[in-house]
Amino acid sequence: MANPFVHLELNTPDLAKAKDFYAQLLGWKFEDMDMGPAGTYSTFKPDNGPGGGIMSMPAAPTAWLAYVGVEDIHTATDKARSLGAQVIREAQEVPGHGVFSIVIDPTGASIALWQAKSA
Repeated sequence: MANPFVHLELNTPDLAKAKDFYAQLLGWKFEDMDMGPAGTYSTFKPDNGPGGGIMSMPAAPTAWLAYVGVEDIHTATDKARSLGAQVIREAQEVPGHGVFSIVIDPTGASIALWQAKSA
């Protein structure tokens, strides 16, 4: 399948509580990354399938967000817009990893687009 899901991300008001829940429920192990003023980003990687991260960003709703891999973030974001999506986060770099954007599809669902950094 072209453009598979590549990353899953949970925004939660209580990072410690969410990490404890998923560790106990699913056996996930987390690696914390200090994001400076943005706080802590805790990554996980199961044995199979895409990994992801958990963070606490109070201005955003508590929800899971799926990331889909694309070849060109700008082309994909523009195409989503032309198909009726609302772009709520224009392309933004994650230093050393890639670039993402977030759109709300015409039915109201959020999805992120991800272009991994070229090797």
